[in-house]
Amino acid sequence: MGERGEKVKMGKPIVAIVGRPNVGKSTFFNNIIGKRISIVDDQPGVTRDRIYADTEWLDRQFTLVDTGGLDPKSNDPLLVQMRRQVEIAIETADVIIFLTDGKAGVTPVDQEVANFLRKTQKPVLLAVNKIDTPQDEELVLDFYNLAIGAVIGISASHKRGLGDLLDMVVSYFPESDVDDKDEHIIKIAVVGKPNVGKSSLVNRILGEERVIVSNIPGTTRDAVDTPFQIDDQRYVIIDTAGIRRKSRINESLERYSVLRALTAIRRCDVALIMIDATEEATEQDAKIAGLVHEEGKASIIVVNKWDLIPKDDYTMNEFRRRIMQRLGFMSYAPDIFISAKTGQRVNRIIELVNYVYEKYAFRISTGILNECISDAIAITPPPSVKGRRLRIYYSTQVSVKPPTFVLFVNDPKLMHVSYQRYLENYLRQTFGLDGTPIRLLIRQKK
Repeated sequence: MGERGEKVKMGKPIVAIVGRPNVGKSTFFNNIIGKRISIVDDQPGVTRDRIYADTEWLDRQFTLVDTGGLDPKSNDPLLVQMRRQVEIAIETADVIIFLTDGKAGVTPVDQEVANFLRKTQKPVLLAVNKIDTPQDEELVLDFYNLAIGAVIGISASHKRGLGDLLDMVVSYFPESDVDDKDEHIIKIAVVGKPNVGKSSLVNRILGEERVIVSNIPGTTRDAVDTPFQIDDQRYVIIDTAGIRRKSRINESLERYSVLRALTAIRRCDVALIMIDATEEATEQDAKIAGLVHEEGKASIIVVNKWDLIPKDDYTMNEFRRRIMQRLGFMSYAPDIFISAKTGQRVNRIIELVNYVYEKYAFRISTGILNECISDAIAITPPPSVKGRRLRIYYSTQVSVKPPTFVLFVNDPKLMHVSYQRYLENYLRQTFGLDGTPIRLLIRQKK
C-alpha cells in the first residue's frame, strides 16, 4: 500500500440525495429504486428502516442514500439537521444529488446547503424537482444563481428527466476500482457503535511490536487507512473511528453511524464487529452486524471491555448465548473476548483474521462439491411440495469472497428456505467454513 501505489477496493459507488425537507427526496428515492429494494424478512436484526438501497443504471451498480428523514425525533433547528445531513453525504458519497423544489423557488435553506456543498471536492448535481411539464422548465433558471454543479429539471412523481439525471450521475463513477496487486492485502474494518472502543483497538493492533506500520492519511472516504505488515502478510485497517472525532456530527444519530459503517464494510474483507461487554448486544449492534452479513463479508465478533465484567466459570458461555439471541443470523462468526485497554487477547485477533479470511477465499473443485451435495441429499432428502420433489442435478462454485455456489435444479420454486439453510449448514460443516457467509444461488436447469 502507499509506497507501491496499490488502490484500495472501494466497492459500489455511493450516491447521496441531500436537500431540505419536503422537496420530494423520498419520492425520488423510491422511483429510482423501484422494486429493487430488498429487505430480508426472515433474519432478525437486518436493518428495516433502510435509508439506502442498491440499484443500477446503464449496467453500473451503485448505492443510493436518502438523507431525508434521518433522526425524525430530533428537536434540533432545521439548519442544524441540514448541516448534519450534508456533512454525512459529503463524507461518504462519491456523487451528491442536491434536490430542490422548483415550485417553491430558491429558499434561504437551499442557499445554506449550497454553501456547505461548495466545500466538497465531490461532484454535485443540482436537480430541480417538480418540473412536471415543459411549461415549468423556466422555473429551473432561478437555480443557476446557486452556482453549484450541473443543473437539471426533473419531476420525481412523473419520472420526468430521471434518465438524463442518472446518465450524468454514472458518468462520474470511476471506470474500475480494483487493482490486481490489491488481491494479497487483507482489508480489515473495525465497526460498531460509538464509544465501543474502536480507536483503542486499532491503536493496540498497530502498536504491537512485530507490526510494521506506514501511515497514509485520507482516502476519498476521508477515513484513515493504515497499512501494516506482519511477517509476509500485508493488511490495511480501515479506521472509521477517526472520522467521528473530527466531525461535528452528533454521536447519538444512530442511522448515521450505520451509514458510516456501510462504507467501511463495503471496502473490507474482514469486519471486526465490536460489542461493548458492559452493554451487551443491542439493536444497533444487530443492525451493523446485519450490514456485514448482507454485504457478504467475513466477520469476527469482538467483545470489548471484558476486563470490566465480573466472571465465573459460566460467564463467557452465558454472554455468548445472549449475543446469539440478537445476532442469530451470524452464528457462523467466531467471537473473541478482549480488553483494548489492557491488551487482553488482542494479540489473537490477527490470527483469527487470517483464519476467517482463508475461509472467505475458499475454493472447492466441482467434483468434490457435487459429492458433498449428494451426501447431504442422501442424509436428508428434499421435502415434496404438492406431490413434486426438488431435484438438484448439478452444482458448481462461481466465486469466492464469500464462497458462492450455483445449484441447478428442476424448479427453483421447490427449494424451501429451510432446506436451503440445511444445505448451507452442511457445506459449512463439511468444509469448516467458519467466519464467512455462504451464498447459494438456485437456478433452473435449461
